[in-house]
Amino acid sequence: MRMFLIALVVILTSGKILYAQQTKTESEILSPAVTEKTFDDAVKNTWFQNLPVQRAYRYKDVSGTYYLALCESRDEIKGDDTVNYKIKAIFLQQATTKEFAKTGELNDFRNSHDPKEGLETTIWFWTKFCELKDLDNDGTIDPLLVYGTNGMNGYDDGRVKIILYYKGQKTAIRCQNSVMDEGRNIQVDAAFYTLPQPVQLHIRKLMRTLAEKDLIIYPTDYEKAMNKKQSQIF
Repeated sequence: MRMFLIALVVILTSGKILYAQQTKTESEILSPAVTEKTFDDAVKNTWFQNLPVQRAYRYKDVSGTYYLALCESRDEIKGDDTVNYKIKAIFLQQATTKEFAKTGELNDFRNSHDPKEGLETTIWFWTKFCELKDLDNDGTIDPLLVYGTNGMNGYDDGRVKIILYYKGQKTAIRCQNSVMDEGRNIQVDAAFYTLPQPVQLHIRKLMRTLAEKDLIIYPTDYEKAMNKKQSQIF
């Protein structure tokens, strides 16, 4: 009897481990044709406010199938550049074959910051750095969005925002760039420091990548400040 119970525990435990190992998440970028087919006029009118979809994703995890649409207003075309006054991100869960339920939304626009920081010319999603991954291996995807603005000196006095959606909570890191040292600052939501360590490290690695690519210059010793869990970094 004792051996039977031990064997049963081993089987049940192995089953749980096997299930955890087999838990998969997946995501894909939708082509323009698939995007158009997926989001009909009713969806665009209801959720997107007729803003053009710059990029759309489909992703799946243990909680269901979802879609993410990144919309940009495309207000002006100047040479090879597109000028956006506002952006919108919409998270939709597939309820039925043809129906969606909104699970989240993000809105921002140029010059939504402190006017003292200077005028902005455009705002857009930095899709190269946006991710749909399971950052803590719990079977659910943790959407990570990155977007920014250009100021009168391009990237040099624009903003960068890193937005993480983790277990239904939005956590943001807001970075103000500047051509002057004293004009640079970072605002870190207090919730960031309560995230699991692997998630925090992933985002801090992203921050370093943005700096390495000359997209942002952070305040001096910002990493030491983050190690001290500071929310306002200058």
